[in-house]
Amino acid sequence: MNTHNIDHRALIDACAQAGLNPDGAQPLRLGENALYRLPHGVVVRLSRPGRAVTARKEVAVARWLARHDVPAVRALDIPNPVETHGRAATFWTELPEHRHGTPIEIAAAVRRLHELPIPDDVFLEPLDPFVRLTDRVDGATALSEDDRKWLRHHITTLRDRHADLPAGLPVCVIHGDAWDGNVVTTTDGHTVLLDLERTAIGPPEWDLVSTAVKHLSFGWITDRDYQDFCHGYGHDVTTWTGYELLRDIRELRMTCYLAQHATEHPSTRREAQLRVNCLRGRTTPRPWAWTPAT
Repeated sequence: MNTHNIDHRALIDACAQAGLNPDGAQPLRLGENALYRLPHGVVVRLSRPGRAVTARKEVAVARWLARHDVPAVRALDIPNPVETHGRAATFWTELPEHRHGTPIEIAAAVRRLHELPIPDDVFLEPLDPFVRLTDRVDGATALSEDDRKWLRHHITTLRDRHADLPAGLPVCVIHGDAWDGNVVTTTDGHTVLLDLERTAIGPPEWDLVSTAVKHLSFGWITDRDYQDFCHGYGHDVTTWTGYELLRDIRELRMTCYLAQHATEHPSTRREAQLRVNCLRGRTTPRPWAWTPAT
């Protein structure tokens, strides 16, 4: 049975448990998480197997943010999540039409999040910037075994270095994956946090590095854009002694994601290999000519 059929069966059962009608459901994205739009402004998110704990955390974080009036995806006030066919299904209010956030919009959104008190009624684990990386490398069969062996060693090296991460800004609640596809701005002018599965307690610099590497590692945004980002947040993460370490980890995460993705999507194999070559020092220095993943 193909993955789409499994997703559809899980969708029907999840909606039944939640008291929703799945008729007319439209797939929005069938990737790492499968997203469906139901009529009347509801989005259903089906996780991969074994992600029930993460799904419960996402809903809890969304409700905590709502209590603090922080613009973010809103979980429906129904049984949420529900488990079905080994997956966790969560239910969300559909956003109005929206676009990716600009650097200055991202800065304002993550600053507002970082200023919140650490909750005592929502369990958030410490940030693990290496989560699932080894699994991604194991699944990256489009790469040579030599490249995968090197990536595993690189993960170990960076993990050892991360144990001695220099002190920086005070730890706080962080988004964990604050790139412009997860911080969007709606047509009515609200900048909204999406995809809360990586929310954790950790160094706020981790949320800032995503935009810094877009500028310095890849040249995807201009000097002015990055200056606006730093001004909007009130801090330039590149001045911190731990920046290069977090930069290296973020670049590694981006590479491992696409390397695994390339196994099922041959059109991305050239880009995945380019990213590995850059990390391994086989190309010119930064900024690298990476193409943003969609």
